[in-house]
Amino acid sequence: MEVRNCKGCGKLFNYMSGPPICPSCADVLDLKFEGVKEYVYDHPGVGIQELSVEMEVPVQQIKQWIRDERLSFAEDSMMGLACEGCGVTIKTGRYCKLCKDKLTKGLTNLYAPSTPATQVQKEPREKSKMTFYKDGIKREL
Repeated sequence: MEVRNCKGCGKLFNYMSGPPICPSCADVLDLKFEGVKEYVYDHPGVGIQELSVEMEVPVQQIKQWIRDERLSFAEDSMMGLACEGCGVTIKTGRYCKLCKDKLTKGLTNLYAPSTPATQVQKEPREKSKMTFYKDGIKREL
């Protein structure tokens, strides 16, 4: 466990994982998220800027919720974020479907059982011999 300063209020807290904010700031952020979610539900065509002003939430936080797939743009909306892989406009998440499929296929191939290497056939010897020395004389069997 690590002790850090909260990015929200500056207090020290025991950091486990996730965003570097203390539990009380995380609770406040969760309440803001619920408010944003309800506002988006009531105003389906709202843009990020308007949402940020109306709900007093930074644009970066709204984008983070979209990247985390907690929020998404409506399918008929002209707004969206750029895919981190290819740059195409997406409605939620970090990657478009094609980039997700490429990543999934790459990981699947990485952990797929490899085909066994072809065994090299050795040519048989005429006769296996063993060499040893007895009393200083070389002998073969």
